[in-house]
Amino acid sequence: MTTDRTAHDLDRPAVLGGAPAFPEGLPLTRVRVPDREGLLERLAGVLDSGMLTNGPTVRELEERAAELLEVPHVVAVSNCTAGLMLVLQAAGVGGGRPVLMPGFSFSATAHAAHWAGGTPLFAEAREQDITLDPVDAEARLKTADSPAAIMATHVYGTPCQTEELRRIADAAGLPLVYDAAHGLGSKRRGVPVGGFGLAEVFSMSPTKVAVAGEGGLVATRDAALARTIRTARDYGNPGDYDTLFPGLNARMSELHAAVGLTWLAGLPERVAHRGALVAEFARATAGLPGLRLALPEEGDTSTFKDLTLILDAEAFGLDNRQLADALKAEGIDTRRYFYPPVNRQKAYAHLGQAEELPRTDRLAASVLTVPLWSHMDAAAVRRVADAVVRVQPFAAEVREALGRA
Repeated sequence: MTTDRTAHDLDRPAVLGGAPAFPEGLPLTRVRVPDREGLLERLAGVLDSGMLTNGPTVRELEERAAELLEVPHVVAVSNCTAGLMLVLQAAGVGGGRPVLMPGFSFSATAHAAHWAGGTPLFAEAREQDITLDPVDAEARLKTADSPAAIMATHVYGTPCQTEELRRIADAAGLPLVYDAAHGLGSKRRGVPVGGFGLAEVFSMSPTKVAVAGEGGLVATRDAALARTIRTARDYGNPGDYDTLFPGLNARMSELHAAVGLTWLAGLPERVAHRGALVAEFARATAGLPGLRLALPEEGDTSTFKDLTLILDAEAFGLDNRQLADALKAEGIDTRRYFYPPVNRQKAYAHLGQAEELPRTDRLAASVLTVPLWSHMDAAAVRRVADAVVRVQPFAAEVREALGRA
């Protein structure tokens, strides 16, 4: 059997005619239920009970999550965004007052503040890990007109600078809320993310490390807040239909809770496995010019909800869009996650803050997320890393080839 490819071709990136690393394709994420039989048994129990909402499965999920997060109160909600909205409402955000938050975050962070009646006030990201920069946040708070709250994001599961943010919030007399969508299983200096602010709100959507199908968890040490959120998630109805305030239908169903319980089992092990895979990728790409990873500080644990590269286009030879195109030829799915940053999105153009975050702009323009799954093996991660390594020496040719495409 003959082939048109030479041995040299096989070492070249696929965009230049080499063999693709994943001819079968490699999606950014892929969900696999960790205990299918156990889940089916749980779902059957829920269906047999005839109670699909406001039942014992949700309470069991809340109790199990509280144990894992080492907090006294967890309230399950329909999704993380709804949880953030209800927490901010309970915290008194309203009247268009500023809610300080990172520009580098998913849009839901800003949406929650908007729907709670606040106005996003965007602040810079830290160079090291792209979480909210406490120095910049403090400076912007000093010039803000009657700020209502601070909301930080554990980006990719990397814990924020919780100590500094707590100091800033206390000094300003503001509630501190965390968008912890990515952080279920993360730890800051050995302490689980979940109890560092007035509340931390987690996501259990399909792209996360613990999945409920759709769903969220509000974790707090504040008993009064937990009671308020339990009422708020049921339209603000305390049980007699004489609603106390305008709430939402933000209940989590029993079916979603059953899925969530299946995923909570073994969560620490999955987080550890993801961390080992990221370490493998880091070893395989060590020394590559112009490339670093978004990593937590020493002593912290990230869920690595995403494995994100940060590129210096000049040193690497390709920008993130060009590398994405080259990896697409390898069969590797990627995302520029998060680009554009929220401060530059059309929904918030009226705020006039698009030009105010140069570091966030630069970081957002340099990130590229590559595939990482909880059930991925080290060999697959090495193949992704090898594909990146294989592209870089051919950067000039790749730029030329993409320029002709």
